Amino acid sequence: MRFFSDNAAPAHPAVMEALAAANRLDTAYDGDEWSARMDAAFGELFETNVTAIWVTTGTAANGLALAALCPPWGSVLCHRFAHIEQDEAGAPGFFAHGAKLTLLDGPGAKVAPDAIDAAMARVRKDVHQVQPACLSITNATEYGLRYARSEMKALGEVCERHDLRFHVDGARFANAIVGGDASPAELTWKAGVDALSFGFVKNGGMNAEALILFDPELADTVRVMKKRSGHLLSKGRYAAAQILALLEEERWLANARAANTAATMLAEACGERLVYPVEANELFVKMSPTEASRLREAGFDFYDWADGEVRLVTSWDQDHDMVAKLAEAIRAL
Repeated sequence: MRFFSDNAAPAHPAVMEALAAANRLDTAYDGDEWSARMDAAFGELFETNVTAIWVTTGTAANGLALAALCPPWGSVLCHRFAHIEQDEAGAPGFFAHGAKLTLLDGPGAKVAPDAIDAAMARVRKDVHQVQPACLSITNATEYGLRYARSEMKALGEVCERHDLRFHVDGARFANAIVGGDASPAELTWKAGVDALSFGFVKNGGMNAEALILFDPELADTVRVMKKRSGHLLSKGRYAAAQILALLEEERWLANARAANTAATMLAEACGERLVYPVEANELFVKMSPTEASRLREAGFDFYDWADGEVRLVTSWDQDHDMVAKLAEAIRAL
């Protein structure tokens, strides 16, 4: 009974059907009919003209975005628990040819404007220090919290004040959208975001993610870096077909809503054990090693997290009977 990662979930049936439909002769690389439809599909979703580029991993999407937004001699401001810091093996610096990460603090892995102001105040404007060039945040955060429209607007304003570019790691962007009351546009370009790594693998995809560029001047640079870094697939139509299949009929929203609903069911059982409110599809739960062992002995699979905490993650395909059984087991601890 799997609750350790939404990365382990199967691909949505519509994705499998789309892959089969794309399994025919077409132009190679990103010149195929599916790749050609991505800009318009995402443009409609975000209510503006965008450049939408498929890649195979979220790490690649983040690395390409940050390399386009931050020069090799600059730095990216991010939370110390950000995926780009904790889980990408130095990929941002690799893609950006040496750009560093400047780490910020904040509860729930959230970045607040005052933390950015404080970080900028510590940097002298001279050649002896690395100058911040970009802000990267995660929505939903590594602790499953979402940024509200007002928070995104405030971050965009502080970026403008400090002349910082703005990137969002949206590995669980769909979960953040269905959990709040803001539109995709309001949580991105209307708040000043330049680039979004739009996650699909955690939300029913097989091996395709999207990098959405709201600044058209970034497109040519990113395309060249994508090829140079080995991420231009010769049969890219299979990546584009997956993404389009999840956009169609708003499957990406339905899948995220199913995952969030399952997380809410578990949250009710966890009660005061919760470390943070559940706003997406991740739960961080206070639990002793003995209690965690009891759940594992009952067949439940999840990650240990911080000392005395475990992480539970629900997926788009979560069996509600299994969710109910885990909820019952948690209440019985």
